[in-house]
Amino acid sequence: MRLIITFARTYPWQSAVMLFALLLAGIAEGFGISALLPLLTMAVGNQAGTTQAPSAAERMVHEGLAHLGITPSVEVLLLVMVFAMLLKSALMLLANKRVGYAVAQVATDLRLSLLRALLMTAWEYHVRQPVGALANSMATEAQRACKAYLCGVTIVALLIQALVYMGVALLVSWRAAVVTLVAGFILMYVLSRPVQKARRAGARQTKLLKALLVHLTDSLQSIKPLKAMAREDLAESVLVSKTEGLNRALRKQVFSKEALHAYQESLRTVLLSIGLYVALVYWHLPLTTVMVLIFLLVRLLLQLGKVQQEYQQMVILETAYWSMLDTIREAEAEREATGGDQSPTLKKAIRLDRVSFSYGKNPVLREVSLNLPAGLITALVGPSGSGKTTLADLITGLLHPGQGEIWVDDLPLSQIHLRSWRRMIGYVPQETLLLHDTVMVNVTLGDSEVSQKAVERALRAAGAWTFVNAMPQGLDTVVGERGGKLSGGQRQRIAVARALVHKPSLLILDEATSALDYESEAAFCVTLQQLRGELTILAISHRPFLVTVADQAYRVQDGAVTPMSKTSEAL
Repeated sequence: MRLIITFARTYPWQSAVMLFALLLAGIAEGFGISALLPLLTMAVGNQAGTTQAPSAAERMVHEGLAHLGITPSVEVLLLVMVFAMLLKSALMLLANKRVGYAVAQVATDLRLSLLRALLMTAWEYHVRQPVGALANSMATEAQRACKAYLCGVTIVALLIQALVYMGVALLVSWRAAVVTLVAGFILMYVLSRPVQKARRAGARQTKLLKALLVHLTDSLQSIKPLKAMAREDLAESVLVSKTEGLNRALRKQVFSKEALHAYQESLRTVLLSIGLYVALVYWHLPLTTVMVLIFLLVRLLLQLGKVQQEYQQMVILETAYWSMLDTIREAEAEREATGGDQSPTLKKAIRLDRVSFSYGKNPVLREVSLNLPAGLITALVGPSGSGKTTLADLITGLLHPGQGEIWVDDLPLSQIHLRSWRRMIGYVPQETLLLHDTVMVNVTLGDSEVSQKAVERALRAAGAWTFVNAMPQGLDTVVGERGGKLSGGQRQRIAVARALVHKPSLLILDEATSALDYESEAAFCVTLQQLRGELTILAISHRPFLVTVADQAYRVQDGAVTPMSKTSEAL
């Protein structure tokens, strides 16, 4: 029951209101049921002209009504039962409303906690995480977790109702009530095996769902080359295998649930038959008492059976909750440091002073010293894997040097508040990722404070306004999945506009021309020349063409950064 305790601690106020409402509803129902026995006794006695000694439940009802100055009668007892049931219904409505709100809140809180944790993690964490696993946590695991919470709440409600039935049954016949309760718990213990099987099936579902979504996401991200080479069947074989494994786990879950239900019904019928025989033949209880006892004890056994069924469902789902909590804790443990508290400016230069960096035991940069003057274009050229992108990541603070220091004007980057520094940066990655949305949203990223005029200005600066303005819906044109309705050069220019719309001081172009042909790259370089002086530009490429428009150029190779001649490189 660790999950129920965890939820109660997480949502104490909601849990208290719900528990109080359920408790009052149970008391109201118990009082209404208690009126049933004196009602039957009175009706049978009136018909037979006899009386019998009242039970403890009857005395309690008579004393309660006498305290209110009411004389018991058939009409009064019926009104008591109706009022008690109406009160119970009203209280259950209040409790169920709180439950519904809490269930929605559980899923929302889990998703928001994961989202905030992911957005605050260091870059190295995201490099290690498959996107599909995080998407699974945000969607599937959050939904299954809130359903587990609903099962836990239902268990509490059922237990309260069972306690009410047990309490009234004790007042009617304590022997029958105790025997039935013991039999009910023995029944639950005997049928614990299907519950354990369901728990294992649920844990396997959680594992397989995560693996399936990881492979599905990876396959869909690479669907174009797969289809182009007629290799989509390779992705299909993996996905089919994972899906079939998930289906087997679901089948085990379904069988365990149905087996539990079938066994409960059969054994409950046997127990009640034996109890009815003992009550009439050995204990010689009055018929009216037996009728009320059967009603109470059937309800008691049904509630205990439902408790076990809900518990079985909860253990199937709860592994998703613990898995999501582990993901959140792991992300929170990788929280990125904010750096110092200094606010940066970029009036002079960005300077790297004897900077070294390694990925594990693999050195990438060795004592690199580099000066990037403000307002100029600096090109970094070199083969793939030489460390060009690593240099950009060090400058943005996504990575931290193992040795040396990076300076922004006269401040070391280690003393600068990283978010303040990054707000001054416009970044265009090698792979241009556009949203399946309008040009406007792709440039603003949904920032409502960015005006249409600012978007147009950024598109003009990026050399993209002409083709955007010629589109049927202009800024409201949907660019398609990953910008598939646009050419490579058009996608790149919209990505540049996205980087420029906030008027950055530093523009980093990381292999921004790698997907462009010669003419598109030349046109893109003209755009860069037009931006010279307005901001500092760091252009990274493994192709030498950018060198011709740069104010200075460096070659990155074998862990070293060396100045290069633009003329000789262009030739």
